[in-house]
Amino acid sequence: MASQLLLFLFSIFLYSFPRLILSLSADQTVQTFIIRVNSQSKPSIFPTHYHWYASEFADPPRILHTYDTVFHGFSATLTKNEADTIGKNPSVLAVFKDRRRELHTTRSPQFLGLRNQRGLWSDSDYGSDVIIGLLDTGIWPERRSFSDKNLGPVPSRWKGACQAGEKFTVLNCNRKLIGAKFFSKGHDASASVGGPMVSNDTVEYRSPRDADGHGTHTASTAAGRYVFQANMSGYASGIAKGVAPKARLAVYKVCWKNSGCFDSDILSAFDTAVKDGVDVISISIGGSDGVSSPYYLDPIAIGSYGAVSRGIFVSSSAGNGGPDVMTVTNLAPWLTTVGAGTIDRNFPAIIKLGNGKQFSGVSLYAGAPIGGKMYPLVYPGKSGVLAASLCMENSLDPNAVRGKIVICDRGSSARVAKGLEVKKAGGVGMILANGMTAGEGLVGDAHILPACAIGVNEGDLVKKYLSTTSNPTATIDFQGTLLGIKPAPIVASFSGRGLNGLDPNILKPDLIAPGVNILAAWTDAIGPTGLDSDTRRTEFNILSGTSMACPHVSGAAALLKSAHRDWSPAMIRSAMMTTANVLDNRNQPMMDEANGKLSTPYGFGAGHVNLGQAMDPGLVYDITNEDYVNFLCGVGYGLKEIQVITKSVPNCPRKKPLAENLNYPSIAAWFSSAKVGAISKNFLRTVTNVGEVNAVYTVKVESPKGVTVVVKPTKLAFTAAVKKLSYVVTVTTDSKSLTLDDSGAVFGSISWSDGVGKHVVRSPIVVTLLTPL
Repeated sequence: MASQLLLFLFSIFLYSFPRLILSLSADQTVQTFIIRVNSQSKPSIFPTHYHWYASEFADPPRILHTYDTVFHGFSATLTKNEADTIGKNPSVLAVFKDRRRELHTTRSPQFLGLRNQRGLWSDSDYGSDVIIGLLDTGIWPERRSFSDKNLGPVPSRWKGACQAGEKFTVLNCNRKLIGAKFFSKGHDASASVGGPMVSNDTVEYRSPRDADGHGTHTASTAAGRYVFQANMSGYASGIAKGVAPKARLAVYKVCWKNSGCFDSDILSAFDTAVKDGVDVISISIGGSDGVSSPYYLDPIAIGSYGAVSRGIFVSSSAGNGGPDVMTVTNLAPWLTTVGAGTIDRNFPAIIKLGNGKQFSGVSLYAGAPIGGKMYPLVYPGKSGVLAASLCMENSLDPNAVRGKIVICDRGSSARVAKGLEVKKAGGVGMILANGMTAGEGLVGDAHILPACAIGVNEGDLVKKYLSTTSNPTATIDFQGTLLGIKPAPIVASFSGRGLNGLDPNILKPDLIAPGVNILAAWTDAIGPTGLDSDTRRTEFNILSGTSMACPHVSGAAALLKSAHRDWSPAMIRSAMMTTANVLDNRNQPMMDEANGKLSTPYGFGAGHVNLGQAMDPGLVYDITNEDYVNFLCGVGYGLKEIQVITKSVPNCPRKKPLAENLNYPSIAAWFSSAKVGAISKNFLRTVTNVGEVNAVYTVKVESPKGVTVVVKPTKLAFTAAVKKLSYVVTVTTDSKSLTLDDSGAVFGSISWSDGVGKHVVRSPIVVTLLTPL
């Protein structure tokens, strides 16, 4: 009787409450907005938050998602005026537009330092009790990489489900793929008002099934099972396996082929994944390279904080905007941001010119070879028409390129799409030449015609030969797979670089992992180029991007989580960062692919992941939820802005905390260029001993050029009773005499050593000058 009375009163309230949203304004554009609401403000008359939102803020048909775990609020289709009105409600903490995000598109586990018979793989049972949630384009569940053969029962804590849909049933899930869901309401709302949508001639599935391939690739990279005789059209033959081969997978499809990923759907997926019970979240998605919103307006930052605050490790891609500085994305300090490096495997192709000169490039072409025959060489850009130089759609004159090898400049369109244009115009092959932006950075592509990618210097030489020869000719010789490449790793040219454009107190990326020419499982919905016209089908594909690097670290986190169940996400990240390699396989400092010079922490962060050492790092830097709140207070966010991120009302200390004292495993010191004379900053750090109980660590300092770095104390002695110790780093320089490198910074490090050579805990130091606004 009481419940009936409550419903009766609610129905009266629903129709009598003075609603903020009455009707759709005919003269305004409707778009999706995300509304962060103070959950404590819900009137008790409403049985649920949804009923409150539907009554006070928006008509039920216009509400897309409600959020109640990592975020409190909802998303809805509104006009700007309606959104502005909602924003004035005292219960509303923030209102922001739904944005479109982009994907940051067998040998790599060994290159991370994993070995079959010992170490982290065996000690973690290959991650069998850990659940990795992937926010991506879905999955092709039939691939061998997702077999559940010989896997034990699904972890009992799992609360998720397998959502049926188009060409996907609950039977597609198993003890490996234990959950699969899709999120499309934000995407659909955008399409309904003129946003990007799936075209009629594009295959897509309204289900967790992957029509794009990206999600299948990242899922198998993180946790694919052992697959024998794996290859992509003969390239990279061998045994394919993910970093955590026995980890369980939960797939959350938030990205749609050719139409991107929307914040409202991403936030809903975060909300669902946390409720489902994942241990690790992998998200190879980001905004425009180098363009970042404040944390309280960034749903990836907000969703990941909600996950990390509950002990879930979140790995994200650093973006593909390199090699320019300040192009790194996903900058929140609770995120582990992963850049891309090469591995010691390549797919060389040789361009031979009519004058006898040869140039080395890269290709994954697997069709009929040219066979050494010399063909006429042509460069459409010689005419001065930009579109033709880039081999854009319908830009090539068949009379000029028919029967010839065509030089196409990289940029503005997909690399493989340029090859399609050459083939359509009658060309027999393509030389894809980098411009200054890409430099010498090369990635392989499964081109639909004989094609080879070359760096900017080689491209200029080939063009010079063409312009100075009356009858230029060329051929392409494809060399297959080459192992043992040195040097490796190299920081990939495309990988997003620091400076952190949102907060220079935090060095990003955090580290790098394999992200160039990575073999992993692929969808059967489309060919290896991703072009709709590509009718080839392959079980595996080779892709490059920080999207490929991110799931390596997600899998690594799963292994570390399995081996160290009591470690927090910050401790797991610390273990990977402080043990990362900064030397390549020649034992020399890591290089930058873009220019052939030495790389820096702006490119590789703390270094390249080395899981052989990360399992036993000796010391770790832990960060609590309170530490993150103090950091947000320190960067100047207001209480309302912080609450958007943390859900609860923050309690900022009376004395404003220093943002640089966040207990991060790296040190980023920035100074005002306007200050004259010696200037200093102090950085407080606390380390937790996770190694031998009785241990003494001594510090070694490598000061950046023109900078003095002093650490006090210089020794840390741990015992059974003393597991945590703090130290202070003082960084001093003179802005007028400091000479910065091309990236605008100088670099050094501090390392704590246990004296027996077992543990070296290294933190990079970055010093830069910034001009005050």
